[in-house]
Amino acid sequence: MSGRQRLGAADVDAFIVGLTLLGSGGGGEAEAYRHTLRAALGEGGIELGDPAEFGDAPVVAIGMLGGTRMLTEKLPGGQEIHRAVAALTRWTGVAPAAVMALEAAGLNGTLAAASAAQLGLPLLDADLMGRAMPRMDHTSRAVAGGPVTPFAMSEPSGQTLLVDAATPYGLERIARAFVAQSGGWAGTAMAPMPASEVVTDACLGSLGRALRLGRAHRELPSKSAPERVAAALGGQLLGVGRAADISRQPSTPFGRASITVLSGSDTGSDTRGGTRGGTGSGPVLRLEAENEYLLVLRDGVPVASCPDLICALDRRTATPIAVDSLRPGDDLIVVVLPGPPWWRASPERLRHVDPRAFGLGCDAVLLPEPSGAAQGLPA
Repeated sequence: MSGRQRLGAADVDAFIVGLTLLGSGGGGEAEAYRHTLRAALGEGGIELGDPAEFGDAPVVAIGMLGGTRMLTEKLPGGQEIHRAVAALTRWTGVAPAAVMALEAAGLNGTLAAASAAQLGLPLLDADLMGRAMPRMDHTSRAVAGGPVTPFAMSEPSGQTLLVDAATPYGLERIARAFVAQSGGWAGTAMAPMPASEVVTDACLGSLGRALRLGRAHRELPSKSAPERVAAALGGQLLGVGRAADISRQPSTPFGRASITVLSGSDTGSDTRGGTRGGTGSGPVLRLEAENEYLLVLRDGVPVASCPDLICALDRRTATPIAVDSLRPGDDLIVVVLPGPPWWRASPERLRHVDPRAFGLGCDAVLLPEPSGAAQGLPA
């Protein structure tokens, strides 16, 4: 179909950058599956399917759950998603006709695309978060009241667990207990759902948006002006400066970080080990984060928040920097991009992913309703 996008081996680098931007500082390192994805795509690539064209065909959401950095300590065998899908098929008696990403951001975006190619199944241009989110109860399906179980999980040594929990919160507790005892991560597959329901309970166009964001990023000239970077990505510039202080506290299940960025400092030297600039004479930005950047305050006034995408970019290269990779002295461009429209469609949805949902005493501060171009969607 003319409206579909195709992901080929030549698109992998751009796709990874786009997925990292959708991670809003989290989502795990998409780079971990760069070579796997390129090999899985081969010469033909894979088409990003429109859920509306699949009728009532069963679709399974796939992804990885746990600490993504644990992949470097307990390496994947490559069969984790396959085993989870096979176990789910045995339990439900329903073989998937297509798959989709559980989370179209970071590692899970690359993992879903590679797994679809390896399974020989169509990959839908949709996911259940539209960005990176930390918990299973943050999936759009859970918020819409749809079933999230049975849920299959397979860890690297081959142990597989099928969960039939009463609530999304129950699934979150059981799943985290399993990965904590099985090396820190597991491949997962969620209850099959008709594609006709995916149209309403999922974030549509998210993988295609990642690809478009990555391509826009690739076209940026070297050392582009911060305003140009924000405009090219369809977002808004919040500030430019150095990370002066980073306070990390293990006060929540995923930890909490507060980052102070001083604008107006000398930003001409190299970052990550280069000479640090002055104390700054412009506004002070504070970024509040858990796994992802959640809230930005400028001189104490909230100016951006989840579920919009807050991105801290390297000043020289515009490369996104993850929350857990940010270091004092990093020279930053801080931008906000429009978040997934699914979450802002109703106050009931929004309250599940606004700052208060993460224990921050602030209502959502969102960009104006984005146009198709700003959202990264076809005109």
